Amino acid sequence: MSDWIGETFTSDIGWDHLETLVDIGNRMAGSEGERRAAEATRDALAAVGARDARLEPFDIQGWVRGSSAVATDAGTEACIALPRSPADEVTGELVDVGYGLPEDFDRDLEGKVVMAASNVPEWYDRFLHRREKYYHAVEGGAAAFVFRNHVEGCLAPTGSVGTPEAPIGDIPAVGVSKEVGARLARRHEGEEVTARVGCETPDATSRNVHADLGPDTDEAVLLTSHIDAHDIAEGASDNGAGTAMVVELARALAARESELDTRVHVVCYGAEEVGLLGSGYDATQRDLDDVTAVVNNDGVVTARTLKAYTHGFDGLRDAVETVANRFDHPIETTPRLGPHSDHWQYVKWGVPGYHLTSHTGSADRGWGHTRADTLDKLEARTLREQAILLTELVVYLAADGTTVAHRDSEDIASQLEAEDYAEGLKVTGDWPY
Repeated sequence: MSDWIGETFTSDIGWDHLETLVDIGNRMAGSEGERRAAEATRDALAAVGARDARLEPFDIQGWVRGSSAVATDAGTEACIALPRSPADEVTGELVDVGYGLPEDFDRDLEGKVVMAASNVPEWYDRFLHRREKYYHAVEGGAAAFVFRNHVEGCLAPTGSVGTPEAPIGDIPAVGVSKEVGARLARRHEGEEVTARVGCETPDATSRNVHADLGPDTDEAVLLTSHIDAHDIAEGASDNGAGTAMVVELARALAARESELDTRVHVVCYGAEEVGLLGSGYDATQRDLDDVTAVVNNDGVVTARTLKAYTHGFDGLRDAVETVANRFDHPIETTPRLGPHSDHWQYVKWGVPGYHLTSHTGSADRGWGHTRADTLDKLEARTLREQAILLTELVVYLAADGTTVAHRDSEDIASQLEAEDYAEGLKVTGDWPY
């Protein structure tokens, strides 16, 4: 009965697929590389025994990087454009708003080039997303936005801007390293600087990958990840590892298919990094009452201990604690909401959903969203260990004896208010209620 554990711990399937993904290169949403990654994932799922592996295309707003710069009277500083920034060149007084907390924008920003850090202070009780800071700057009348990394290493951060209604942002936006940001603040705050972004914004197509395991029931556990990655790096941890994990889990679940009482529907989404577009499209195509749980892998393998956001669903907490106890292996859990990955397109409507990531001891992205998100940062051992735990979790969720109650969307909205997420989601145009 436990042969599957040894097979999973010695399997190369997931790691091999991770290498396939990172070796493709650019997997930006709507790119040729994203298409190749989706096709490779479809083929890998079919090869491990999932049935009806297929692609589902959908239209998106494309974005293709050109050149960018931050210029001062002393020269030009290194930067990278944030995806979905508009192409533009503007000049204005540089204003450093520090962490970019909501209150930090309560000043005269009209026509200014606003710089904000990528982190929040330790005492602050929630994560502030990059887009929230960007749109506070937009609301203040800023001419451009500079996103300053807080992690040392001369690495500029990326990450998209734009809203669901207006995919291309209002003002040009660039990312700079911690070191460049410190130099700009020290030498040029209060002086005029020029921010320049070049890009193209063609129509594009992304794709979701689908496959099934287990019985052909209407109800399904969704096993998910996202395929796309930012074009500046290999996207190993974000999120090649998540898709590699899904392929590894599909292999293990195919061997345990007789234990599944509920269908496990695999969806590997496209275009997550530019607004959760693949999952948003999928959520509109299915009856959410038939989704018994979402098991979303985004950030797994980055560190050895799994972390599970359970989003206030007691049944999800109980399930992951049962698996952790069964294997006497730690899994960190948090009941707080996390609205920044593909599970959110279901959880916001009350569908039970995990965000499975890694417990790093920090709220930082680490190497994610920088050029350093490369394969050498990850270990096959971690993928295999976590695959054992997650295989058991999916089997547990797909059992007849497991029921996780849906929540009313009003309850989710109230929790967002209580956890101080509502203002940010409203600023970015993502408030769904």
